[in-house]
Amino acid sequence: MVLAGFCGHLERGAQRTGRCPMTKPKRYKRYSAEFKREAILRASEEGATDPAVCDEFGISTRQLRRWRDELHLLGDDAFPGQGRTRDEEMADLKRELAQVKKERDFLKEAAAYFAKQSK
Repeated sequence: MVLAGFCGHLERGAQRTGRCPMTKPKRYKRYSAEFKREAILRASEEGATDPAVCDEFGISTRQLRRWRDELHLLGDDAFPGQGRTRDEEMADLKRELAQVKKERDFLKEAAAYFAKQSK
């Protein structure tokens, strides 16, 4: 007998949510407003078909239709994003890169020190 919605794991909450607690929730890919507008612009060019543009950009035709509908409905207010600017993201990435470089340099020095000690 197979129970509908039963994944085989008996952890608490698995029966109530209907999802297996052993699997990760699906992560959706996020696209920038520029990417969305570029895909819509490319699809509106003469001779371009939606499936060809979707293959080129790696998106589904349904996604392209949603973006096109949102752009037609909201105009310039379409694709507001998460409110994080490229400058903020760039600053965060530069900070992270500086930290990783420090760690790398420390590990190089430590490796050289221990190599010298083992001789």
